[in-house]
Amino acid sequence: MKSVSAIFQPVSAALISVIVLAGCKQAAPPAPSAQALPVQTLAVSLSPVAQASEYVATIKSRRSATLQPQVNGRLTGIGAKSGDRVKSGQILMTIDPLYQQSAVNAQQATVQQKKAVLDYNTGEFARQKKLFEAGITSRDVFEQAQQAYANAKADYDSSTATGQSQVEQLAYYTIRAPYDGVVGDIPVHVGDYVSPTTVLTTVDENKDLEAYIYVPTERSTELKQGLEVDLTDTNGNVLEKTNIDFLSPQVDSTVQGVLVKAPVRSGSELLRNAQLVRARIIWKTQPMATVPMLAVIRLGGQSFVYLAKQESGHYVATQVPVSLGDTVGNNYAVTAGLNEGDKVITSGTQLLVNGMPVSPLPGS
Repeated sequence: MKSVSAIFQPVSAALISVIVLAGCKQAAPPAPSAQALPVQTLAVSLSPVAQASEYVATIKSRRSATLQPQVNGRLTGIGAKSGDRVKSGQILMTIDPLYQQSAVNAQQATVQQKKAVLDYNTGEFARQKKLFEAGITSRDVFEQAQQAYANAKADYDSSTATGQSQVEQLAYYTIRAPYDGVVGDIPVHVGDYVSPTTVLTTVDENKDLEAYIYVPTERSTELKQGLEVDLTDTNGNVLEKTNIDFLSPQVDSTVQGVLVKAPVRSGSELLRNAQLVRARIIWKTQPMATVPMLAVIRLGGQSFVYLAKQESGHYVATQVPVSLGDTVGNNYAVTAGLNEGDKVITSGTQLLVNGMPVSPLPGS
């Protein structure tokens, strides 16, 4: 039979082990807190932001001519090519004038004939007048001579006028530039038969340009003269800043829009007749918050930014939904969701989680 001391010896050893483990557990240090992520921040401030709409504009010249012949005939010469700069009155094309020249020659011969008749009747009228005044001839003979003279003169004047008209029509067989400008496309060739419905070419004076912009009717009540317009290329680069100086009093039924015009003063190096550009009409400018594009994240179709907010003396990242407006350079205009003075986190947004500790870097 075991002694009492032998029974309690293992129990005492186990009890000592429990006490030692309990003492070790109480002495363990507390778990360290999460490390704050260093971030750049930007205090929200209000900046003037333009409220604008973008449309397609067509550049048109106030002086742009489509040249068509006023007579029928075959082209015998083309004295210019597409893109040439021409002077006012410069010959561009010629149409075979042979038929018209024949008509002119025939009419000139007719004029000479009428002139001979007039000369005879003029002399006869003068002779009969003297005889009548001397009492040698009767009044009837004198008046007949007078009437023959009047008829011959009227006939001669009419023939002369017809001849002058024939000569003027001969000028229609020479196509000249109506003013200084640039020749457009020439779809015809030497030898082609042309008529008054044939388009020969165009001549554009690439100055005094205007931007034609059609604005949807739902915004027509906001239109007024003087509104700012930015003309830009396809990359968004501003080509010219101008203002609306014309509002159409009626709606164009084909596009259901109101035509507005804005003068263009840029030289031919930037804009040309019939060129399509973007037109940004600025309706008004008002103070709005702006944030860098890199600070905006999108989740499920909603835009968010992270704000650095203080909680219990420390900064944490707080996700805030925002409503975005137009872009302003490399920033977004924010129409709702931010207040002036909010500290927007602008770096490391892909690493952030809502409520995560952050540490704004000095100077941000």
